[in-house]
Amino acid sequence: MMKHELEKQLEELEKKGIDRRNFFKLLAAAGILTTFGTEKVKAFSSNAKGKIVIIGGGAAGISMAARLLSWLDEPDITLIDPSDRQFYQPGFTLIASGVYQPDEVWKNQEDCMPKGVKWIKDSVAGVDPVWNQITTVNNGKIPYDFLVLTPGLQINWEKVEGITHDTLGVGNANSIYDFEGAQKTWKALQEFAKTGGRGLYTDTYTKHKCGGAPKKICLLTDDYTRKQDTRDKVKLDYFTASHELYDIPYFTKRLLEIYDERNIPINLNVRLKGVDTATKQAHFEKIEKKGDEKIVTPFVKDYDFLHFTPPMSAPDFVRESGLGWTEGKLAAEAWVMVDKNTLVHQKYSNIVSLGDVAGIPTSKTSAAIRKQVPIAAKNLISLMEGKEPAEKYNGYAACPIVTDYGHVLLCEFDYDKNPDISFPFTMIDTSKEQWLAWLLKVYMLKPMYFYGMLNGYA
Repeated sequence: MMKHELEKQLEELEKKGIDRRNFFKLLAAAGILTTFGTEKVKAFSSNAKGKIVIIGGGAAGISMAARLLSWLDEPDITLIDPSDRQFYQPGFTLIASGVYQPDEVWKNQEDCMPKGVKWIKDSVAGVDPVWNQITTVNNGKIPYDFLVLTPGLQINWEKVEGITHDTLGVGNANSIYDFEGAQKTWKALQEFAKTGGRGLYTDTYTKHKCGGAPKKICLLTDDYTRKQDTRDKVKLDYFTASHELYDIPYFTKRLLEIYDERNIPINLNVRLKGVDTATKQAHFEKIEKKGDEKIVTPFVKDYDFLHFTPPMSAPDFVRESGLGWTEGKLAAEAWVMVDKNTLVHQKYSNIVSLGDVAGIPTSKTSAAIRKQVPIAAKNLISLMEGKEPAEKYNGYAACPIVTDYGHVLLCEFDYDKNPDISFPFTMIDTSKEQWLAWLLKVYMLKPMYFYGMLNGYA
């Protein structure tokens, strides 16, 4: 199956005039080929015992299950997740820009579930971390000795006034943070390129998955309209709730240059308050500080095409179970209170948490999860053995910001916001957009996700 998927990707490359022999050389240099046709790396073996329950069957949960199955001699793993399908969510941007077809980004969840895991297809209503038990919606209470908390995050659509999940696409208000929403975005983007008008793009004031996504769809709209020879018919504006476009200095300079070259104004310290889909008006608040005083200035913008990023948080049960931060910048959205290095809960030492729900100061991306999984798994096994967790996560995350159809600004960084570049990209200038990064993004990361990462490959 893995070879079949890789062959399909190579055929797509050849259609675009890219020689597969040269592409294989690039893959070999990147160390990517080692994820195909290899056995799982058995880093070590442990005879530690205990009932492990994993909440969440996304990238983090299934990858953790696969690793633990490989490393424990007698694993006892239960995974709770209600999903029918496993989505490769980084592909939503590529659906919304016409690069992927919708059926290319998902597989049946049962086909992704590691053999040897007991899968309870249910939702979690609460966790009692004192009595070590989970309450499910349909299967009652489930006890655990050790808990892996990986439920992903909650998208709070209703916190944008006038918007619900069911209204996505209505009044041309679109969002790629949803499978159906990404498909509607592509349809709307094509029509917008024909008719022209004003396009508005927003991020949000909370931490959110794939912080680069709103930037990507904005830049892809610009490039798509240029390819259709209609760029002069559209005006694009980008609104960010932050005080800067991007907070990783090594990459920010080029990103600012791109927006300037494309004639896309950047509006800082602006939140999207609501959307009137009937009149196609976006309601904003500009928030400024003068000393200790906060000044809020509301304003309204007409639009013809809107892409917005909804506020996000930890799932409600995380907050209600007392597992989230209660103070500091991560408290408002109740992100899980874990040590940023060990990924162990700071109050309950038999809980580890990683992925989007984790309250750590780095981006919420699948690349970050890939680095977190072996650290969290090894530290969990140490706890099961009665030892202190010794593995440390440095905050690595990657955000491939697609700048046009053919180039990606591959942003890799750590907790200190310093570049943390992977080989072979160390040999090129990653402070600028690169064709090689586009090949990685479009052709290789998806099969690596489904056939490498989810299967516990190193």
